[in-house]
Amino acid sequence: MPPKVSRTPGKANPGPNPRHPTKTQPKRNQPVSLDERLKRLFTSLCVQIDGGHFSNAIKTCNKILRLDPADKDALQTKLFLLLQTEQYDAALSLIGDVRSGEGPDHTFEEAYAMYRLHREEDAATALAKLKETERDHRGVLHLEAQLSYRQGSYQSSLGIYNELLETADPQSEEYSDVLTNLTASQKHLDFIGTGSLRALDALPSSITSAIETSPPPTTQPTVSLASASATLTQQIPDDSAVANKAKKVRMKRVPKGVIPGVTPAPDPERWLKKSERSSFGQTGKKRRGGGGGATQGAVTENTPAPSHSGKSTGGGTSHSKGKKKK
Repeated sequence: MPPKVSRTPGKANPGPNPRHPTKTQPKRNQPVSLDERLKRLFTSLCVQIDGGHFSNAIKTCNKILRLDPADKDALQTKLFLLLQTEQYDAALSLIGDVRSGEGPDHTFEEAYAMYRLHREEDAATALAKLKETERDHRGVLHLEAQLSYRQGSYQSSLGIYNELLETADPQSEEYSDVLTNLTASQKHLDFIGTGSLRALDALPSSITSAIETSPPPTTQPTVSLASASATLTQQIPDDSAVANKAKKVRMKRVPKGVIPGVTPAPDPERWLKKSERSSFGQTGKKRRGGGGGATQGAVTENTPAPSHSGKSTGGGTSHSKGKKKK
C-alpha cells in the first residue's frame, strides 16, 4: 500500500494529487519572423500565378511590398501582373515610383505600356532609347514592327517581320504570329501601290492640294421620326388589300361543271338543318282557314253540293258558331 500523506495544516503538499491534476498554463504563440512571413507570401504568390489568379496575386505583391518596399522580385512581379491585366496607367505609375539608378531598367515595359495607351510618340522615344543598348532583342523588334505598322510605315514593319520570320522556329506560336503580321503589312503595301493611287499621285498639284484641303462632305440631314414612319407606312401594304387580292384557283380542286367566277356559290347554310336556317318559314304556301283555324265568332257559309235528284242535302243554311241563347 502506498504511504498515507498527512494533511497537517501549515505543511506544504508533498506532491500533486493524481485525481485532481493542476491546470497547465497555455504556451504563448511565438511571433513569426519577417523572413518566414515573406516566405509564406511568396509561396502563395507562386500558386496564384500558376493558377492564373492575377488579381489575387497583385494583392499578395502589395502585402510583400508593405513588409519590404525594396523587394525587387515583388516589384518586377507586380509590374508583370499589371501589364497582364491591362492596367497600363498603374504600370507606368509603378515604373515612375521605382525608377532609380541602381534598380532594373523598365524602359521596355514603359514603351509597351505607352504603345497600348496609343501614345505613339512617347513609345517611339522610349523605343529609340532602348535600341541603343538592346538592338537585337526580339521583344524590342516585335514592338518596333507593331509601332511602325500603326504609324503607317508598312515597308519598315515588313522588313522587321521578314527578319523575325527567318530566325523564328517554324513550329512555334511566334512563327504563326509573325507570318500573320507580315501578310497584313504586305496587303497594305499592295493597296498603296495600286493603279488608282498612282493615278492620284500623277494629278497636278493644284488638284491634289484642293482635294487635301477641301472640307469633308456634309452628312445627309437626319430624317424626322414622323416622315420615317410615314414612309414606312407607305411601304407596308394594307392588310385588307392583301386579303382582297384574288388568289389563283387550283383547277384540280374545282368540281366538275363548276366555272370559277361564273357559277353561283353554294348556300353556306346547306349543312344546317332546315329548321335552323335563316330562310326557314319565310317561303311556301299560306295555310288555309277552317276548322280550328277560324276566328271565333266568324260566320261562314257553306254552299251545299248539288245532288243528282236536285234536292239539297244539307237542309238549308248552316247556323253560325256562337254563344248559345239562353
